[in-house]
Amino acid sequence: MTADRITHIATAIVAVTGVLWGIYWLPVRAMVGLGLPGGWGTVLATTAAALVVAPPALMRWRQLRRADPVALAAIALGGAAFTLYSIGLVYGRVAIIILLYFLTPVWSVLIGRYLMGWHTPALRIVAIGIGIAGLLVMLSAGGEAPLPQGVGEWLALVAGVLWSLATTGIRARSDLGAVPATFVFALGATAAGLALAPVFDPWPAEALAASPVRLGALALACGILWWGLSLAALMWATVRLDPARVGILMQTEVVVGAVTAALLAGEHLHPLEIAGGALVVSAGLLEVWPVRRRRTGPA
Repeated sequence: MTADRITHIATAIVAVTGVLWGIYWLPVRAMVGLGLPGGWGTVLATTAAALVVAPPALMRWRQLRRADPVALAAIALGGAAFTLYSIGLVYGRVAIIILLYFLTPVWSVLIGRYLMGWHTPALRIVAIGIGIAGLLVMLSAGGEAPLPQGVGEWLALVAGVLWSLATTGIRARSDLGAVPATFVFALGATAAGLALAPVFDPWPAEALAASPVRLGALALACGILWWGLSLAALMWATVRLDPARVGILMQTEVVVGAVTAALLAGEHLHPLEIAGGALVVSAGLLEVWPVRRRRTGPA
């Protein structure tokens, strides 16, 4: 297979992944509608993903054994971040939850600069300013103080920070393959879900007894498609593409999520929320925009 063909396939995978995660709120809320409140639907989905990915991942047990513990912790933390994001979709408006989560470029730049000591180009500083401005505009649209409103928005904001920490650790320390990484990711997501779900609602025994087949099928489909196949494919694709292209393609999640929520759930945004969201998306694009490296020696 030629390099161009691999690039085209990887590009298509990232674009489709963005679309898939843009409609991820649909199965999450469908499980709520069937009687799984709060984070319990996420727990079932991530457990299904871990069980499905376990056999091929354990066949690569040597990779897991040799993996850097910090890298494993970072991957598991990434799964926990996705769980917070998933639960946030239950308690908040879809577009706002996605946009709060997509502030990750701002946190990533700050973490890279102040925790890792990485060089921060001027364009990244501009991205931080635009991202924070977008956050303040978006959160003050209703006339309140520019703070997240409700548990869903707080979960999304914290999820973005955790995801930035996770990706920094993965970038710095991980060389794990896509399949075992997806398995560790699903385990981290499940552990976070089991810790958080009881905080919001008790175990929904009656709902599971009333419609076990429908709930099981939906959780399995969600776990396999979103938490299993799409994440494994994304991990395969991202190492074969320029980070700027990945970042731009993943912005489809914001657009698809906002449009589907407006059409299917009647969730419309205030003009200031749209303006703030546009700034957040712009910050994300600037963060992945190619920059000229500083010259460190003779040409």
